[in-house]
Amino acid sequence: MNFYIADTHFGHKNCLTFDNRPFESIEEMDRVMIEAWNHTVGQDDEVYILGDFCFKSSAKSRNYLSRLTGKKYLITGNHDGVTLKDEEARKYFEIITPYLVIHDEGERIVLCHYPIAEWEGMRKGAWHIYGHIHANRDETFEFMKTRERALNAGCMINNYCPVTFKQLVQNNKIYLKG
Repeated sequence: MNFYIADTHFGHKNCLTFDNRPFESIEEMDRVMIEAWNHTVGQDDEVYILGDFCFKSSAKSRNYLSRLTGKKYLITGNHDGVTLKDEEARKYFEIITPYLVIHDEGERIVLCHYPIAEWEGMRKGAWHIYGHIHANRDETFEFMKTRERALNAGCMINNYCPVTFKQLVQNNKIYLKG
């Protein structure tokens, strides 16, 4: 099964306030997110991480990656530099790329950390899954909500856990209404 998540920012204390995350500490956030991930994702499942996996953490990315189940694919974001420079961390990923086209649930899906105004196959029914904007309701959010088949995979709108394509569609409907 395929799962999607973006902007986990493991170890990043500022995300607690920036995203208004419901955790008392970075240690609690990391623990809860790892437990939720491992409860949801099986060893043979595939997880597409749409950027910003770990940032400004006192722990190395590999410490988080070694504790997370599933086959991991990193769609690189603007805060993945430390992870990318760590050869041991890189070994935990099946693929590391800034852009990827996959098929899931019979749908063609374009994956990129950044929201894209027009994506490959958009006019032929392809979906776009992205991150980067977290749960912000700024001008990018306003624009992307006009794109019928664009889905935000930000962990903060997906219960801090990887979700399936169908769950992502449902969670984005709720997010757009909010």
